[in-house]
Amino acid sequence: MTVLDTLRRRSVPDTSVVSSSAVVVEGMTKRFGRGPLILDDISLSVAPGEFLCILGASGCGKSTLLNLVAGLEQPTAGRVEVPGHKPSLMFQEPALYPWLTAGENVELALKLRGVGKAERRQTTQELLALVRLEGAGHKRPHELSGGMRQRVAMARALAQDSKVLLMDEPFAALDAITRDVLHDELTRIRQEVGATVLFVTHNVREAVRLGDRVILLSSRPGRVANEFPVRIPQPRRIESPEVAALSVEITEHLRAEIRRHAQKASS
Repeated sequence: MTVLDTLRRRSVPDTSVVSSSAVVVEGMTKRFGRGPLILDDISLSVAPGEFLCILGASGCGKSTLLNLVAGLEQPTAGRVEVPGHKPSLMFQEPALYPWLTAGENVELALKLRGVGKAERRQTTQELLALVRLEGAGHKRPHELSGGMRQRVAMARALAQDSKVLLMDEPFAALDAITRDVLHDELTRIRQEVGATVLFVTHNVREAVRLGDRVILLSSRPGRVANEFPVRIPQPRRIESPEVAALSVEITEHLRAEIRRHAQKASS
């Protein structure tokens, strides 16, 4: 069985788990110490295999929400559940170890899971092939382009054997062409392995290009202000009229939320 077969098999919901959701957040509130609320009464459910994009103004708590789902932070109130598995997290920066090769960076995630040496080597090659980096496993991060480094980070995230992939603005630092190519790659990989994805972005068109659903968080404290189902068939192009039209609608809601927050802050 190849790693791709394994990922497909593990993307099927576990019938031993009562919940039919891949991620459940109920009444979640977060503040740090005695500071102001960062997130307030967040509730959402993400279906297995769904691609959920999270939008909002800077400082609204998008990354904090992702960290709570990842288990890196604990909620002040409410609950977060990822039934059956611990999610993997992909950051804005690739965060690769510079002294390791691309292949060794991926292999490290497998080693930490206790995978044997022979299986690690085979799985690493299969994952690099999945992200279309065949033959690049011997290169160190400084020898790779920004887009290639993010592909390595994606392969490493998949190596963590999770059904849920959390992505915190992973393409924000890339140029437009590289970002567009990686949109295509992420769409392909997600469809091939059936992963559930929570994707944080500031880019409205990126959210519509990738997502099955887009939720808009209010400015601090972050609350679910609105949500938008994306009923545009894949494959989508970021410049397509359908993507543009929904992006305009969502942008208007985002602007209204930013204005509302500014008026509240000045009053």
